[in-house]
Amino acid sequence: MKQTVLGLVISAVIAGTAIAGPVSPQSVVYADGAVAASLSGATGDPSSGREIIITKGQGNCIACHASEALADAAWHGEVGPVLDGVGDRWSEAELRGIIANAKMMFEGTVMPSFYKTDGFIRPGDGYTGEPATQIDPILSAQQIEDVVAYLMTLKE
Repeated sequence: MKQTVLGLVISAVIAGTAIAGPVSPQSVVYADGAVAASLSGATGDPSSGREIIITKGQGNCIACHASEALADAAWHGEVGPVLDGVGDRWSEAELRGIIANAKMMFEGTVMPSFYKTDGFIRPGDGYTGEPATQIDPILSAQQIEDVVAYLMTLKE
């Protein structure tokens, strides 16, 4: 009897986890710009986050932000604040919110929204002159978590 109940509980937990999945961009809850819970439901991988930050086809954060910790990456920008020490300046929830949609915390920022799919003004469909039929987020929920995990390692 106990094994049957335990099996049902484990099955329910596994099924609930499988159903939950990542939070959709339209369902993200911001509190003063911060996002308390993981967007993917999993913790981030700092090494993957570092790669996303320096990869042009992904986050490309380094195009706007400089960092001594990323000295081996080329083309550091000067538009955004320096990333060194960011893990001390902001909480994990605040960093998650800033990366997902910085405009929720800093209204006039030029930082792109990396986890947003609606509310854009006149997006086009890949050089066709036609309106966009679908807009995907720049980064996935897990990629956001990976970037946050890496940024949390950047302490003073």
